[in-house]
Amino acid sequence: MYGVCGCCGALRPRYKRLVDNIFPEDPEDGLVKANMEKLTFYALSAPEKLDRIGAYLSERLSRDVARHRYGYVCIAMEALDQLLMACHCQSINLFVESFLTMVRKLLEADKPNLQILGTNSFVKFANIEEDTPSYHRSYDFFVSRFSEMCHSSYEDPDIRTKIRMAGIRGLQGVVRKTVNDELQANIWDPQHMDKIVPSLLFNLQQEEITERSPSPETEKEKESPIELTERCFRELLGRAAYGNIKNAVKPVLMHLDNHSLWEGKTFAVRCFKIIMYSIQSQHSHLVIQQLLGHLDANSKNSATVRAGIVEVISEAAVIEASGSIGPTVLEVFNTLLKQLRLSVDYELTGCYESCTSAGSKVIKVHEERQLQEAVIKTIGSFASTLPTYQRSEVMLFIMGKIPVPGMYPALGSANTGFEGSRMIQIMLLKSLLQVTAGFQTTNMLTALPSSFLDPLLSFTLMEDAEIRLLVLDILISLIDRHDNQLKFSSLRVLTDISVLKLKMDKCSRQDNLFMKKHSQRLYRHVFLASKEENSSQGHFQSLYALLGLICVELANEEVVVDLIRLALALQDLALTEESLPVYNRCAIHALSAAYLNLISQLTTVPTFCQHVHEVIEARQKELPFLLPEDVFVETPKIPEKLEKVEGEVLFSQAKIAETLGGSGYNSERLATPYIPQLTDEDRLSKRKSIGDTISLQLEVESRLSPEKEQKSPAEQITFETLKQAIDSVSLEEQERERRRQVVERFQTAPFEEIAAHCGARASLLQSKLNQIFEITIRPPPSPSGSVGNGHGQSRSVPVYEMKFPDLCVY
Repeated sequence: MYGVCGCCGALRPRYKRLVDNIFPEDPEDGLVKANMEKLTFYALSAPEKLDRIGAYLSERLSRDVARHRYGYVCIAMEALDQLLMACHCQSINLFVESFLTMVRKLLEADKPNLQILGTNSFVKFANIEEDTPSYHRSYDFFVSRFSEMCHSSYEDPDIRTKIRMAGIRGLQGVVRKTVNDELQANIWDPQHMDKIVPSLLFNLQQEEITERSPSPETEKEKESPIELTERCFRELLGRAAYGNIKNAVKPVLMHLDNHSLWEGKTFAVRCFKIIMYSIQSQHSHLVIQQLLGHLDANSKNSATVRAGIVEVISEAAVIEASGSIGPTVLEVFNTLLKQLRLSVDYELTGCYESCTSAGSKVIKVHEERQLQEAVIKTIGSFASTLPTYQRSEVMLFIMGKIPVPGMYPALGSANTGFEGSRMIQIMLLKSLLQVTAGFQTTNMLTALPSSFLDPLLSFTLMEDAEIRLLVLDILISLIDRHDNQLKFSSLRVLTDISVLKLKMDKCSRQDNLFMKKHSQRLYRHVFLASKEENSSQGHFQSLYALLGLICVELANEEVVVDLIRLALALQDLALTEESLPVYNRCAIHALSAAYLNLISQLTTVPTFCQHVHEVIEARQKELPFLLPEDVFVETPKIPEKLEKVEGEVLFSQAKIAETLGGSGYNSERLATPYIPQLTDEDRLSKRKSIGDTISLQLEVESRLSPEKEQKSPAEQITFETLKQAIDSVSLEEQERERRRQVVERFQTAPFEEIAAHCGARASLLQSKLNQIFEITIRPPPSPSGSVGNGHGQSRSVPVYEMKFPDLCVY
C-alpha cells in the first residue's frame, strides 16, 4: 500500500513537485532559493504551465491561511512576486488572475500583517508593465478594500498607521495599473473617485489633527504618512486628463462640505494648492470653474463657509493665472461681485431667505463684513497677476456693475433700497481700487477710455464722503506709474522737494493726447470735489496726491499752466465760498499753498519759487492756520471764524503770470482765472436715485422747450408721466446706438457702398433745399410796400437773411 502511494507521488505533475520543493520543512528558514530558481526556469521554459503554477500556489496559500500557517503564506507570496517579475509571456494573464485571487484572500483576512503583506505584493505587481492586454480584469474590490484600510481604526496606533499607509500605497498601485490602460475599468468614474479621493484627504486631515513626534531615526528610515498621502494625491492629479478633472475635484469639494472644513480655511487652501500645482497647467481653469460653481451653490450658506471658499479661490486663481488663464477671467470677477451684492443684501436684511419664512437663518453682521473683505482681497490678488490689457477689461467690467445715478440703474434689492445701492457702490469701488493697485500702462488713452473715466469721475461729485475718497484713491492708483504715491502721503510745505526722490520721465505723446482729451474734466472734478462740505483731512490729502501725480506723471508746459491756474482758483474758492466750514476753507488754502510750493520747485523758475516762498513765510508769521502744518494735524489749530484774508498772505496771479511769462510759459493763459464749466452731468451726479435723475431731465427739457407757457406747479405725477420720462431715456440710448452704427459703417463698409450712400443723401438734401427756396423766395416788394391786388401786405425775405435748419448749414 505504501509502495503504491509512493508510486503515485512520483507521478505527480512536475510543476507541483517544483512548487512543493520551494517550501522548507521549517517556515522560519524562508524560501528555498535553489528550488525557486528551478521553478522560475521551468516557468520560463514552459510558459503554458504558468497558469497551473499560479492556481496551485493559490490553492496552497488558501489552505495555509485557513490553518494559520502564516510563515508558509509569506513564502508563497514571495514566490509569486518573483514569478511575476521574471515572466512576461502571453499566458501571464491567467497567472495574474490567480495572483489577484491570493491578494484578495490576504486583504480579506483579519490579521493586519496579512493585509500589509497582500498590499505589498499588489504594489509590486502594479509596477510591472504587462506585455499582453487584459479584457476581463476588475479592480473594484481593491479600490474598496484599500479605501477601507485608509480609514482603519485599529486600536494600536502604530499598527493603525501601518494599515493606513498600506491602504494609501494600494490605491497608488491601483491608479498606476489602470490610469493608462484603456482596456481597464475607468478609474476616473465617480464610483471610484468618491472612494479614492476622500480616503487620501482623510489621511491628510488626520495628520493635521494628530500631533506627530517621531524620533529622528524613524523620520530618516521611512516615509511619513503625510508625505506618502500627499505624494499619492499629487500623482493621481498629475495623471488626470482634461475630461477627468471634474470627477477628481468634485469629491474634494464634497469632503470639505461634509466635514465642515471650509471654515478653518487652512486645510482647504492646502488641498487646492496641491491640486493646482499637480494638474497640468492648461487644465487649471477647470478647477477655478468648479470652485466658482461651488461658491454659487453655497450662496445661502453661512458667511464663514463662503469666506473659506473665496479664500481658496484667491489662492487657486493666483496659481492658475501664472499658467493658463483660459476663459474664466471675467467669470471669476462676475461671481465674486455677485457674492458681494448678495452679502450686502444679507447684511441689510438680516437673513438669507425671506425674513418672514419659518426657520430662516439669522446672519451675523461681522461675518458678512469679513466675507466682503475676503472677496475684495481675492479680486485684488487675482487682478495683480493679469496683464495690462486684461486688467483694463476687468476695470470696465466692474465699472459697468456699479450703480451710477443717471447712468446705470441701482443694483440694490427691493428690501435694501438706497442704502443697499450705496453699500454696493462702496464695495465695488473698493474692488476697483484693488484692481487698479500697481496698474501701469504706457498708453493711458487706450487703457482708460471715456467709457471708464466718465462714470468714475462722476462719483467725485457724490454727497457721500466715503465714495468720493475711494474714487480719488482709484484715480491716484491709475495715474501713478513710478511708485510716487507714497511720497505724497504727507501734505506738508517742503523747502526742498529733492528729499522726496520723485521718479520722473518725459511726458510721452500718448500722455499728451490723454491730457488734451481729459485734463479739463479732471480739473473740473478736482475743483468741485474741493467744495464739498463733508470733506475730511483724507480727502484733501488725496486731492494733493492726485494733483502732485498729475504734475509728475502727465505734465507738459500747457498742463503746468492749467495746474497753476487750478491752484489759484482753489485759493479764490476759499476766499469767496463763505458758506463752507472754517476748516474746509483753511484746508483749501493749505492745499493750494502746498501744491504751489511743489509745482514751483518742479518748474525751477527762481522768481516763481521766490514769490511762493515769500507768501508762505508771510503766512507762517501772520496766518499759520492757512498752512498744512497747522491744519492737517490731529487737532487743527484753526480760528472759530475766518476773517477776510488779503495782502501778502495770498498768491498773486498777476505776479505768477509775469514771472513764468519770462520763462516761456503762456502768460496770457496764466493771467486768465480758471472757471470750471458746470454741466448737466455734474448736477446728475448729485442725485441719489434714478427717479431723481428722471425728474431732473424733465426739468431740463421744460427749460429748453420753445413754448413759453408755464405749467401749473401742482401738476400731478402719474404713471404715464414716468413712463414717458423713461421712454425719453431709451430714445437717447437709441440715438447713441445709431451714431455708433454710423461710425462703424464708415469704418468697415466698402468705399462703393459709402459713396452710394452719401450720393443718395446729397440728392435728398438738394431736393429739400429746392422745396424750401420755392416756398420762401418771393419777388422783391414794390417801393410803396404794397401789392397790386390790394390785399394784405407781404414781405419777401432775402436768401441771405433766411435761417436754415442746422442740417442744411455747413
